[in-house]
Amino acid sequence: MQADSRQFVAAIPLPAVLIRWDERIAAANAEAQSFLGDGLEGRHFITALRQPALLDAIEGTFRDGAPRLTRFLTTDGRQNTTYEVSCRRLDLEGGRGVMLTFQDVTHLEQAGQMRRDFVANVSHELRTPLTALLGFIETLKGPARDDPAARDRFLNIMEAEAGRMERLVGDLLSLSRVEAEERVRPTDPVDLPGLLRSVLSGLAPLGDEAGVRLEADLPEGALEVPGDADQLRQVMVNLIENGVKYSGRGAEVRVSLSAPAYQSRLRGEGVVITVSDSGPGFDPLHIPRLTERFYRVDSHRSREKGGTGLGLAIVKHIVNRHRGRLRIESKPGEGASFQVVLPTTA
Repeated sequence: MQADSRQFVAAIPLPAVLIRWDERIAAANAEAQSFLGDGLEGRHFITALRQPALLDAIEGTFRDGAPRLTRFLTTDGRQNTTYEVSCRRLDLEGGRGVMLTFQDVTHLEQAGQMRRDFVANVSHELRTPLTALLGFIETLKGPARDDPAARDRFLNIMEAEAGRMERLVGDLLSLSRVEAEERVRPTDPVDLPGLLRSVLSGLAPLGDEAGVRLEADLPEGALEVPGDADQLRQVMVNLIENGVKYSGRGAEVRVSLSAPAYQSRLRGEGVVITVSDSGPGFDPLHIPRLTERFYRVDSHRSREKGGTGLGLAIVKHIVNRHRGRLRIESKPGEGASFQVVLPTTA
């Protein structure tokens, strides 16, 4: 019977543990031993499993035979893992036992946490301009009702706050569309030099207003890659706008495009679009988190410049959709460089 139990448990594709009627572990497969440890067989289940919620579920199933679901948490020192544990009673030779199967639901927990964080962030981002709008409306209906100078000043501020909310909602919708299409690889030919020149021309007034020079180092003639022209335009607009907004008056933003060549990050031929600036730069410790939603190096300055905190998240998803790579480099006082590596073949 013992050999049969081991073979039965070993054949289960999930981590599994079989507990005998005497509350000793009869068998545990390799998947279960990978996080519970070796030498489980013959031990009392309390000494091997330890977590109160799981122990209560096992004892309850032994007592009344009803199936139960509970959670089991473990860690390998780097990452926490959450298992959903199913407890089911079995009739074994000599008495009744309990079979435990463990299903890894860490990804579901993480997705749930991401949703909660996202809702909290969106609520926070919208609350500030809404609070300002409501306050100014109340003031205009009361003390400033007959004050033309105050009315004009408040209306200008309200216009700016409403514009901020409009940009946030627009970026949220854009991010949603990009994420929905991320698994569908675009294949239409896009002329990158032409697209980059068009973007630079459109952003020239912004650069003039900010006192930032826009420079280009682009090849003559056409250079086509498979892609979505509108989304690649969005990537370039986001990156160049960031350079203009945050590099400071008197700085330079340079856009360059390499010739097709083998790219190790793509394991094939590709081109590199580089957007670099001569601004103040930032600490490299921020780089791993820059493409997270609502992450900002300087929250106050970003909001002052009209940033929503979603631009680089949108860039990341668009680059992923094109099966490309995004690389960011920066050091304090040395500017910042954003490289978009795109494959030249579909």
